[in-house]
Amino acid sequence: MRRVRARKGHAAAVLVAPYVLLLLVGGLIPTGYAVVKSLQNEAETGFGGLSSYQRVAGDFRFVETFANVALVLCVWMPLLLTAAVVLALLVDASPRRFGASMRFVYYLPGAFAGIANFMLWLFLLNPGQSPVDFLWHGFGYTSLNEVAQPGNLPFIIAAMLFFQGTGTWVVVLCGGLNGIPDELLEAAKMDGATAWGVVWSVKIPMIRPWLGYMTLLNLAYGFQLFLEPQVLGQVTHGLISPQWTPNQLSFTYAYQILDTPAAAAMSVILLLVTLGLGLLVVHRSRLFQDER
Repeated sequence: MRRVRARKGHAAAVLVAPYVLLLLVGGLIPTGYAVVKSLQNEAETGFGGLSSYQRVAGDFRFVETFANVALVLCVWMPLLLTAAVVLALLVDASPRRFGASMRFVYYLPGAFAGIANFMLWLFLLNPGQSPVDFLWHGFGYTSLNEVAQPGNLPFIIAAMLFFQGTGTWVVVLCGGLNGIPDELLEAAKMDGATAWGVVWSVKIPMIRPWLGYMTLLNLAYGFQLFLEPQVLGQVTHGLISPQWTPNQLSFTYAYQILDTPAAAAMSVILLLVTLGLGLLVVHRSRLFQDER
């Protein structure tokens, strides 16, 4: 028995070792470095206490950057959760071949990630070139700068994120729905539950951890926004503030003001905010709860 346990322990260590190594290299060590750097003085010549955090928190752009991200999340997240759940339920209720085909179709937009997705959206947002040109003219917009004005930016970015990622999460939720035991669904039907009753009382509660996982990752992604507002600000020739998100503000501190401790402090604050929201989501969704 001891030999068997020892072998299992060695096998577990071999499986976990690559993850631990990546966690150290890509997570813990950079985080520790950021914390140490954020406690230096502005000249990086010695200990500065919380002065970097005071400079960041006192910046007039600090609260505004988080407010911008919060507005994007308030538009994007409800749409994402609703659409992903509804589409996943429809795919789950479809015949197998049709459902498999639709999963592939929904996944395709996720293949256009990063700059490819952004370039597609630049084409869509530009009146005169866009296939939805009639929509922009209906709002009275005749140029990209008019479409991408700061007041519209939260909705534009929310639309970009929505169409880029929803299909991928539909596929993920379909995996969660496929894991629901058939016996449980049959028992609900035998108890007199309607199709809607099965969805509301069985399927949605059973995929709650998956919904929590989706919310957790997308919240983290939302607070790390950088590419979309940064490049939109460049193509609109400075119409959008280069410090529109917390990540952009941190970038400004690091590469324009050359205040590395302030940039590190901003990154630590961003980590604490996302970590706090993540723990709340994990608790509410019972993401890691043992269902046994």
